[in-house]
Amino acid sequence: MKILLLGGGGFIGCHITQKLLQSTDHLVNCYDLFDARLQDSLGHSRFNYIHGDIRHDHTRVEKLIHDADVVVDLIAYANPSLYVSIPLDVFNLNFTENLKITEYCVTHQKRLIQFSTCEVYGKTVASLLQNQLPDHDNPAHAVFQEDNTAFILGPVNKHRWIYSCAKQLLERIIHAYGLEDRLNYTIIRPFNFIGPRIDFLPSEQEGNPRVFSHFLDALKTGEPMKLINGGHQRRTYTYIDDAVDCIVRIVENPNQVCDKEIFNIGSPDNEISIRDLAFKMRCIYKRRWWRGQTELPEPIEVSGETFYGEGYDDSDRRIPDITKAQQLLGWQPRYNLDQTLEYSMGYWFNGEEGTSWIPQFT
Repeated sequence: MKILLLGGGGFIGCHITQKLLQSTDHLVNCYDLFDARLQDSLGHSRFNYIHGDIRHDHTRVEKLIHDADVVVDLIAYANPSLYVSIPLDVFNLNFTENLKITEYCVTHQKRLIQFSTCEVYGKTVASLLQNQLPDHDNPAHAVFQEDNTAFILGPVNKHRWIYSCAKQLLERIIHAYGLEDRLNYTIIRPFNFIGPRIDFLPSEQEGNPRVFSHFLDALKTGEPMKLINGGHQRRTYTYIDDAVDCIVRIVENPNQVCDKEIFNIGSPDNEISIRDLAFKMRCIYKRRWWRGQTELPEPIEVSGETFYGEGYDDSDRRIPDITKAQQLLGWQPRYNLDQTLEYSMGYWFNGEEGTSWIPQFT
């Protein structure tokens, strides 16, 4: 089978590439602007890297889709700072350009695996009702199910939600094509994947990565971790190896169980508040790598608008219901939160060869 990974040079795509080359006989074409994360795969006999920018390369992208058996679309701006700073660019890439990919798959009758986001779910009912719910903190109010949960987003002037809206609209069009039997698709909603090669460190590269990378950078530089709006938001973190295990099962699609389905991929048992995440990462760092040179500063609180800019908003909590992946694919996440954080941090603190010390399940 010939698999085309669009945006395959990013954090998720490079891990999918490695897993496909190691565990299957499939041919992998990877289209992306950057290949820095693909160095381990370059030169492999079943791997081909194509440099390009989808926004200026429509004819070649359509030809690549025509020649593929399965198209995996990972192309997106997926960074909260960008949703606030360049909302139109976020919409144009995440919806307008990705819609072209969908339409090419319809034209050439190719199976599409579309990466969406858990952000389509938005906020919990509990966040809206607040004290009206006697059990406000009950996690049942934050469990999101693929086919039944309603989407609750913020107001228009909180333009951070343009990312969620773009992804949601693309999902609805893909679903509509499926209703007319013009497209075979699977939609993936990732829940906070982390692991080696995620993002970058802001002290080493200009930009504003995700919270895990900010906390990691603070530990390396001795700067205080910044807790946005107190760090009370809660997330479930998923180790990239667990995520890719599920993704490859979706690519393989045993008995076509993934046709026209949406899958949450996440680790519901790995929930933690951002505040507690900061302190847990500090504890792991002190146990594994800290040599007592200088005392680590305490985290500080920063408002969302100070850190990200005007128009920032956030979801309070999100827990994936993974029953569908468990039942249809036999998938179960294996890495707990401590393992997920320690293995992900080890890549940076041990150098790039740090991944070699990560234990693997047998």
